[in-house]
Amino acid sequence: MYSTFHGLETARRAMNAHQAAIHTTGNNIANANTEGYSRQRVNFTQETPFPNPGRNAPRIPGQIGTGVKADSVQRIRENYLDIQFRGENAQAGYWEKSHDIYTRIEDLMNEPSDNSIGRTLDRFWQSLQDLSVHPEDEGARSVVRQRGVALADTFNYISDSLEANRQDLKKEMDTTQKEVNSMLEQINELNKQIARVEPHGHLPNKLYDERDLLIDRLSGMINIEVERNESKGQAVAAAEGTVDIFLLNEEGDRLTTESAGETQEVMVINGESGSYESLSITFGEDATSVSEVAFGNTQLDDLINSSPGKIQALVKGYGYDFGDGVSGVYPELLKDLDEMVHDFAVEFNKVHQSGVGLDGSDEVNFYSGIDMVNTDNATNASATIRVSEEIMEDLKNIAAASKTAEGDEGYAGDGSNALNLAAVKDKVDVQGTYQGIIGDLAVKTMEAGQMRDNTGNLKESIEFNRQQVSSVSLDEEMTNLIQFQHAFNAAARNITMVDEMLDRIINNMGIVGR
Repeated sequence: MYSTFHGLETARRAMNAHQAAIHTTGNNIANANTEGYSRQRVNFTQETPFPNPGRNAPRIPGQIGTGVKADSVQRIRENYLDIQFRGENAQAGYWEKSHDIYTRIEDLMNEPSDNSIGRTLDRFWQSLQDLSVHPEDEGARSVVRQRGVALADTFNYISDSLEANRQDLKKEMDTTQKEVNSMLEQINELNKQIARVEPHGHLPNKLYDERDLLIDRLSGMINIEVERNESKGQAVAAAEGTVDIFLLNEEGDRLTTESAGETQEVMVINGESGSYESLSITFGEDATSVSEVAFGNTQLDDLINSSPGKIQALVKGYGYDFGDGVSGVYPELLKDLDEMVHDFAVEFNKVHQSGVGLDGSDEVNFYSGIDMVNTDNATNASATIRVSEEIMEDLKNIAAASKTAEGDEGYAGDGSNALNLAAVKDKVDVQGTYQGIIGDLAVKTMEAGQMRDNTGNLKESIEFNRQQVSSVSLDEEMTNLIQFQHAFNAAARNITMVDEMLDRIINNMGIVGR
């Protein structure tokens, strides 16, 4: 026979369970705007009914329920959406940073504008055309020198600015490396805390949220896969365990390395052992390129070519050399610019040397700061080109005349070599080469912009679906609050009713005839 006071205990349990639900709902409302917070719910389960089935069970109509209990407070997450989001976040991180790199270069090149290389070249060619008409005019010669200086200064400025932007990328790489290592350390520490709590039957929802938020941020830096480990001890079914984190390639497969003749997957966090591998980025001796990217002792050349994320975009932008020569956005652009400037200056100097100045001077270079001996060496040409000292010291050294022209005026009326100098424009096709560089840059910027938008939109779509599952809806929470409040009030009313029944039995029975 069940106890006379059975109803009180059943109602008490109901009040406690729904009070826990009200507190959990209040916590959801309080954290509605907390980044990374996942809404929580109380899992209600029935208490063991009375009596248990058996041969000696009392003869009553059936089992009598003994109430409800708040079994656990569980956060609401959808693991599949988390996997989707992190994969797309890596792509979005790569294309967002790539587009940022190309946009900075476009802004620097400043095409088309009055101060661009293209417009400066046009003015220089025009000054040579004007000089061919008035080769003896000091003003025309001064304009040629000024515009030659302006052209060299523009080349210098573009080269120096590109290199400055490149060094900014190096600083950003250093900062991002520290961020990645900080996140890895924090995730590893959270793994350890979770492993200490779960075996005692607790659900550390706050730790889960903190860990998932860090993993989400990490996924924008490197392409990762998260694998959960089974919880130990007396962990409840909803426990999420520690996590292992692996690096993935562009196809979504785990990156592997060869070690002692064995193929091993690259694990950056080991939840079972409570350890992690730090990211290191090593630069070459002259610091002009990245020479090594590694996690711990595992060198990852494949990370640059196959694993998307912000780190990959930064390394590709700055430049890298893993034994096959320097590659990357800035090194390749500077190389193209140096070769263009070098070819232009070498050809221009050759034509200038073939001419004669007003005072009969010949074999004079118009430009210096480039290698005229080894004409294949274009290294840093755009950074070092300048108008030669001979031209800067004396305008008469500008070779507007040809050596075949002779007369009493000392070549004063001959502007044929000035025309030859102007023809260098077509001979080495500086304009065409430069427009090719600009055109290629524009295409890459547009492509990166489109991919940034596409991956960003897809990431936002997945994030919207995640928020539909995990975020706090104030309307829904208010509905739950009313529902739990009514259940709590009903349980309290039940206690009042049972109390009245007991009062009748205790105080108002067995007094007949008094």
